[in-house]
Amino acid sequence: MGDPAGVGPEVALKALRRVDYGNARYIIIGDYKVLLRALDTIKCRDLRIVKINRLVEIAEQLREPYVIGVYDLDNVALDNLVYGRPSTMGGKASYEYIVEAVRMAMDGALDALVTMPISKESLNMAGYRYSGHTELLAFLTNTDAENVRMMLIAKHLRIVHVTTHVALRKVPDLISKERILKTIELACRYLKDYFNVAKPRIAVAGLNPHAGEGGLFGDEEIKYIVPAIKEARNMDIDVSGPYPPDTVFYRAYHNREFDAVIAMYHDQGHIALKMVGFMEGVNVTLGLPIIRTSPDHGTVWDKAGKGTADDTASYEAIRLALELAKNRAKEYR
Repeated sequence: MGDPAGVGPEVALKALRRVDYGNARYIIIGDYKVLLRALDTIKCRDLRIVKINRLVEIAEQLREPYVIGVYDLDNVALDNLVYGRPSTMGGKASYEYIVEAVRMAMDGALDALVTMPISKESLNMAGYRYSGHTELLAFLTNTDAENVRMMLIAKHLRIVHVTTHVALRKVPDLISKERILKTIELACRYLKDYFNVAKPRIAVAGLNPHAGEGGLFGDEEIKYIVPAIKEARNMDIDVSGPYPPDTVFYRAYHNREFDAVIAMYHDQGHIALKMVGFMEGVNVTLGLPIIRTSPDHGTVWDKAGKGTADDTASYEAIRLALELAKNRAKEYR
């Protein structure tokens, strides 16, 4: 459910009012007391939450739509909970939710994991030194962080990042042929296996203005990006570029020329995506042994505990997680 002092609990519950219940069952790993209060805050009479102490109870208690299981870790003192502020308690609690969720997913008890927003500041206050969810999930699943990537999705625009949470001045030093090639490979594999794109078309954005303009504005395109694209083509991947960053996202979204765009750094991809779907962006982590999605926004401190936070991105994250889980199931039939 994310940081208990953020909007995670309430947007998760709001989103669960309108998801597909079909053959799906939903559980929230968090604190029952916090969720009960959130349910009251959003004035939702459609949902009912029930404690799930054992996984076998999922099938027994969640037979009806709009009944949500809560795997209660009971790790938040309501009297000490202050909405809209980072805290040691919030960091410790949200870390424990993630650990338990990953354990269950790795054991096969969960088909997909949707993570609500956490606070990096709260995590650090609690002693957990991770730059974000993605890095923490890589650690907990025993996955080399170098082989994990962030894909952002809004509407039909998909963007995969070569680098993410690093200072801008460090980005050129992290750009390498191998890192770019790995990003292209992951994008291609996930588009095929999870998004049912038979022949993915992938575009690569340049790092520099005008994609370097033949080396006039930087040589990373010549030294690293072009060689990575050539090697990917030798692997029968339909990839092209490098394209000027100021046009490639337009071509992918408005002209639908590409199924995904490879962005070189955090804001290059995030700005493009949020211009398209600020309230509906979803993050998918590529390279993990589990399916993980999340709404592409933070704890939204100023709206926490008020019941007014927009749940669109959370709904889209849940909807996409269900779609990816179904597509993966088809792949393994």
